[in-house]
Amino acid sequence: MPDAKFLTREGAESRTVSLDGPLFESEPNGNILHEYVKGYLRNQRQGTSSTLNRARMRGGGRKPYRQKGTGRARAGTNSSPLWTGGAVAFGPVPKDFYRKIPKRLKRKALISALSLKAKEGDINIVEKPDVIEPKTRIIADYLKKLGFYHQKTILLYEGRDDNLSVASKNIKYFNVKRAELINPYDLLWHKHILITEDGLARIKEIFGDG
Repeated sequence: MPDAKFLTREGAESRTVSLDGPLFESEPNGNILHEYVKGYLRNQRQGTSSTLNRARMRGGGRKPYRQKGTGRARAGTNSSPLWTGGAVAFGPVPKDFYRKIPKRLKRKALISALSLKAKEGDINIVEKPDVIEPKTRIIADYLKKLGFYHQKTILLYEGRDDNLSVASKNIKYFNVKRAELINPYDLLWHKHILITEDGLARIKEIFGDG
């Protein structure tokens, strides 16, 4: 059974917390994680790249010059892709890349990601920072005391804390998220996973059954 260190706001290790249950004790499945990450990144594509092809371009209806006698190559329209400022041949057009990821795949990937992080000792249970005002300095000092400043770190907590969200935005490599919104990609991208005790209970409550 993997254990996680419990760190206070001052960075002191006071005790250990057992990460029991299938969420943290399963064997990580690399193939499942690979399939999920591919699907997740595909769904993040906006697909808004767009160019003007012949059909979408306005103008070009009049022949730019006569067919013969000019010494130049024949041209029927100035919207030809051969012309500067003309249409684009085979350019990108808006496209929807979204494909639904099966729920079973999501769940298996989450279990694999949590188990992998627990196995590698990258999960720590922490006290939630006391952010009385939305100041970046408060979170920076908090991370420095924990030893995770300027490292890929995510803090998972329960409830809603607008001050915490705003204060964390300007810190490189650091993200905060409500525990119930966690996904396998976030767990894999961040090196260190910080979870409050309430956040851990919420994760077990939502994802622990089934």
